Amino acid sequence: MRAIWKGHIRFSLVTIPIRIYSALEPDAAIHFNQLSKKTKNPVGYEKKDKVTGETLRADEIVKGYQYEPGQYVIIDQEDLDKIKLKSTRVIEIEGFVDAGEVHPTLFDSPYFIGPDGEVAAKTYALLRQTLKETGKVGVGRVVLRDRESLVLLNPQQQGLILYKLRFPREVRDVGSIPGIDEAEPDKDQLKLAKTLVDSMSKSFEEIDMTDRYYDAVKELVMAKVEGKEIVVPQEEEPPVVDIMSALKASIEQAKASRKPMQKATGKKKEEEKPAKKTRKAG
Repeated sequence: MRAIWKGHIRFSLVTIPIRIYSALEPDAAIHFNQLSKKTKNPVGYEKKDKVTGETLRADEIVKGYQYEPGQYVIIDQEDLDKIKLKSTRVIEIEGFVDAGEVHPTLFDSPYFIGPDGEVAAKTYALLRQTLKETGKVGVGRVVLRDRESLVLLNPQQQGLILYKLRFPREVRDVGSIPGIDEAEPDKDQLKLAKTLVDSMSKSFEEIDMTDRYYDAVKELVMAKVEGKEIVVPQEEEPPVVDIMSALKASIEQAKASRKPMQKATGKKKEEEKPAKKTRKAG
């Protein structure tokens, strides 16, 4: 695994030399190229003026911010260079918080963190184990590509994971969803729903995490390559059932799928017992 960044984690007076690695598998997705329908050649794209239709070169394009409809202020590279933050190659930890305090909507790209050298390994292990046993995560900042990013350090197994975090202003308020305050759940339905959730509870490791769409696309591509006929499955409409009936049937179904295994008693069945020897009459 090749490191993509090298620097330090610093909190208070403690500094740990680290290396950062991509946590994502680059070949985990299937990518398509855009081709000409007629020639099957790859398609290129030209930058064009949307009003005049004129094709533009890269040096003829500038950045602009639309502050009113149809009104732009031009921002060039010199302007951006004036606010460029100096990269110190240091992840500055500002504090440690309870893991549950960070809302999942703030999580962005994941990266692996590893120690940079044998000397750093001991301090790295100390930080990882401390976070594990306290249930805390480290939140800090780092300058990447001239821009400051919020980051979170989280222990996982024998290592540490770094997540880039979205800024809270980037995430919409869930309260803006239309219609979420319009209905209150029925008490009897709520009781049955809780029973259903309990009967379906399992560990995360038991959940099937197979990427079925990826498998289907891969199978489709290979079928096309081999000239095979592609069979389209018929989509079935789910039956509409009233909520109470659906909850009760779901609970029974969940219970049936969780029948306990019969315990071994250690006793042999009657037919497996050896026959008793009988004395012949003298």
